[in-house]
Amino acid sequence: MALKDEILDKIIERTAQVFKKDPGELSADTRFVEDLKAKSVNYVQIIAILEDAFDVQINFMKFRRKKTLGEAAEFVAQLCGG
Repeated sequence: MALKDEILDKIIERTAQVFKKDPGELSADTRFVEDLKAKSVNYVQIIAILEDAFDVQINFMKFRRKKTLGEAAEFVAQLCGG
């Protein structure tokens, strides 16, 4: 499994918990704001899990600019050198 896919799976898993959704409803194309109505605290909850899981520092403002779960996974993969 590619690093980006592993990160996307983790983002979907955590996003499902944060927003009380079925992980099957979420995909790389799911949009944080338009689809999930994400607030700052939601991004922080997702970032915290990713930082622990992948041992990486994630800039909140840069992460928040990502529109979809897939874009966020791509961004974190780049931070991890993937």
